[in-house]
Amino acid sequence: MDNRITHRHIEVFRAVMAAGSATGAADLLHSSQPTVSRELARLESLLGYALFERAQGRLRPNARALALWDEVQRSWQGLERVVERAVALGRDDAVQLSVLCLPALAHALLPGAAARLMQALPHARLSVTPQEPPLLEEWMSAQRFDLGLSEQSAAPPGTRAEVLLTLDEVAVLPAAHPLAQRSVLDLADFAGEPFVSLSADDPYRRLIDARFAQAGVARSLRVETHSAAAVCAMVQQGLGIAIVNPLTALAAANERLALRRLAFSIPFSVAALLPLYRPPLPEVAPMLDALRAEVAQIKLSFK
Repeated sequence: MDNRITHRHIEVFRAVMAAGSATGAADLLHSSQPTVSRELARLESLLGYALFERAQGRLRPNARALALWDEVQRSWQGLERVVERAVALGRDDAVQLSVLCLPALAHALLPGAAARLMQALPHARLSVTPQEPPLLEEWMSAQRFDLGLSEQSAAPPGTRAEVLLTLDEVAVLPAAHPLAQRSVLDLADFAGEPFVSLSADDPYRRLIDARFAQAGVARSLRVETHSAAAVCAMVQQGLGIAIVNPLTALAAANERLALRRLAFSIPFSVAALLPLYRPPLPEVAPMLDALRAEVAQIKLSFK
């Protein structure tokens, strides 16, 4: 006799828990009540402890059974999702284009491109995962996504890169700020101004700080935060002025937040990353076309 707990034993246990009796479980399993009772007793024997209290022909789960039931339910749901996914992959409309991108691009570039894609391919399905470096590059190298969007033009191992956009960083400031009367801001204009910075480990923060240090211009560094979108929100609340990437600035600009060019250059690039060893989906090419069209529209805003 096999002394191992099998999938069938767990299936019987699940059916008994769901139906509340061996007879009900037999109906669910298209089996007989004696067979279910025998297999349930065998499971308890293999475990070395009882799962049910038996009284007047009824099965009442004990604490161990309830704990096991929770685990079985989680595992079963996971299995059901696997089966559903396997079946769905047989349908043309179930294939999902997976895009990995920087958080800033998830709200400042990708939405417009996604709208263009859906207009061109109404039945396309899209999954967007925001991620920061270095995990973004690592995941693209691991061929985990169909398309990546990065601020680095260098291709990580196992990918090729296509530069989609190159612009300069821009200034953002409260619309009522005196500097908003100017169309272009120079380094000296920031002297003594409350300044909202990106976090200390951000590469653009380091570039910006270096430019001001070289020019000998001191700002009042009052607030720092991890994302360009958060920087813009802080500026809009009057906490200072800032320098951020043009995509986030354009997306955030409104009647309370002004966007101004800089007289000096801090380049900002966006590149598409394409895995070399992952079979390309048909939707990748239309998505790239959508991104190029969205970038062309954005460039018009800075002419």
